[in-house]
Order: sequence, then structure tokens, then C-alpha cells
Amino acid sequence: IIDLMDNYTIYFGHVLSNSFYPGLQRAIGVGSAFEGWSPREQDVVYRVLIPMTPPRGHSFHLELESAGQRLVRNFRVRVQLECTCTREQQGQNMLCFLHHPQEELRSNQDPSLLDTLCTDTYLDVHKTARWFCQLVRAIWPALPQAHSWHLTLLPSRRSCQFKVTNGTESFRIEMLFGVRRDDSDIFVSSQPRAAYTPSTTWPETYAVAEVKFFKHIARQAPPDSLHLRCLQLFTRVQLCFGFSTYAMKTIVMHLLNVVPVSQWRRRYFLRRLGDINMNLRCCLEEKRLNHFVVGNNRLPQEISLPLDIASAEPPNLFHYLSQYPDVHSQAMREYQ
Repeated sequence: IIDLMDNYTIYFGHVLSNSFYPGLQRAIGVGSAFEGWSPREQDVVYRVLIPMTPPRGHSFHLELESAGQRLVRNFRVRVQLECTCTREQQGQNMLCFLHHPQEELRSNQDPSLLDTLCTDTYLDVHKTARWFCQLVRAIWPALPQAHSWHLTLLPSRRSCQFKVTNGTESFRIEMLFGVRRDDSDIFVSSQPRAAYTPSTTWPETYAVAEVKFFKHIARQAPPDSLHLRCLQLFTRVQLCFGFSTYAMKTIVMHLLNVVPVSQWRRRYFLRRLGDINMNLRCCLEEKRLNHFVVGNNRLPQEISLPLDIASAEPPNLFHYLSQYPDVHSQAMREYQ
């Protein structure tokens, strides 16, 4: 998967180098498959996040849609035209979208990003996804993998999902795209967070920070560490119940942040399972499970957060248990 994504990145650079479409950076593997665990090994989706940068003559500006205590904040990506008159003077063969007549621009230059992938002045997820899928399909025949693998695009409105098969093996890949917040490990991405997410809405995602945390733990862990097996076992058990995979992952990440990696060796397996079990019970009883990334001042230094994320009050992933007593009672029964 990494080789395939790297090959795509090379061709993205060739195809888009002089265009007014977003620049596409090297893919970042996110989610359980790249963190080293999955509750459904037989049905793994390899998710990658493609960071996007503004093309020549454009800039991206992230606007928070609504403040307040929400599990996931939503942003819009406003696209703004920038003056490029100095580039033209330097012989870079580009007309300025701001200061050249529209007739001259239409006759001599491709449309701006505002005219292709935006709704009003905001980057549109659905339009970007359609463009992205067309790009993936067009580039595929030029890749080395095309000689022995078959590409099948799958329906999706907010990402590019496809399957590659070679007769004996099959891999499902989902390419998400997003914009980095400042120089941090936090992005706004195309991944939906609700049944209906407007096309100009880009939810904030912490997936890159989380995968970096698991890589940090992997570098320190002893060879016989079973921290990933603990997480895999608990998430698989919970598939039959109402506890989300993300909640179980959050509990294990909190434990990994306080229990030394030397205490996750094979001989401590049952003890660590007991810790996860006890933490789940306490969180259910207290109706509170703090988000792992937001407001966490004990993250490894290599994980970079924007100031508003680092200093924020952690959202409560179990907030709904306080709002709905019947749901809380059911959760306690399922735990038992």
C-alpha cells in the first residue's frame, strides 16, 4: 500500500505541477491498519490522508463553523486569490487572477480553483472527491502496479475508495484528503462525522497525531509487547455491543501514556487486560471518557498540536450517557 501511494504521489506531482488544482503531498497512513491492529483482520480498509496545499495564486484559510464543546469541530476551507504580478515580471508565465482582465484570463489561462472545486468561495468536498477519483483512474495505467493488479473504483462522495486485486489477493483503500492546521499534526479532512455532512464542511481530525503516538510507543516497546493484541482483543469483543471501537482505542491510548512500555510484555498480558476492563467500567460509571489528543499535555514532544487544541478542555466521549439515563443503563448491562 505504501509503495502504491508513493508512486501515486510522484505522478500527482508531475500532473499537477503547473495547474491551478491543489497540490497533493505524500500520503499519511492512518487508522487501525497503520497503527498495527484491527478488530476485523479479514475486512481491513487501508485509509490514507493526502495533505493538500493551495496552487499558485491561491491561499487556504480555515474558518471554524461553530465554537463550543463538541466532540469534533467543523471547519470550512476558504479559498482566496493572491496577487501574482511579481511572478509574471519574473518570467514565470502566469497571469494574475486579481489584476488581469477576465477576457484575457479566459483566453490564455486555465480557470482558478474558485471556478473548479469550490462552492462560492469554499473548497467543496464532493467536487474535490470527483476530481480526485478521475485523477486516480487516469494515472493508474502509468503505475508499475497496473501490470499485475486490477483497479476498481468504489462509490464515495467524500473520499476516493477503490479496490486492487491480482486474482489471489485483494486490498481496499480509502484516500481521504485534508488541509493541515498550521504546521501541526492536526488536519481538517474530508472524512464525514455524521449521517449528513455538508459539502463545504471539513471536520477536524486527530488521526495523524494518533498514528504518530502508536509509532512512538512501537519504538520504545520490547519485542514481546502485546499492547496491540490487548487493543485488538478488546475491540473485537466489543463489536457485539454498543461501545465504539474508538472509545476502546482511547482507553488503551490513555493507559499506554501512563503505564511504562516495559509493563506491556507477554507476562503482564492478563494484568493489562484487567486494567482496560477496569478503566472501561470506571468511565461508564463516571459517564466520562476524555478525548486522548485534545487538551492532553502528556503527549510525546514529536506530536505537534495547535495552541487551541493543546490548551482546550478535553471533550467527553461518553457525554451521551449523562444525557440519556436509559442509554447509560443499557451500557452498564452490556458491560456486565
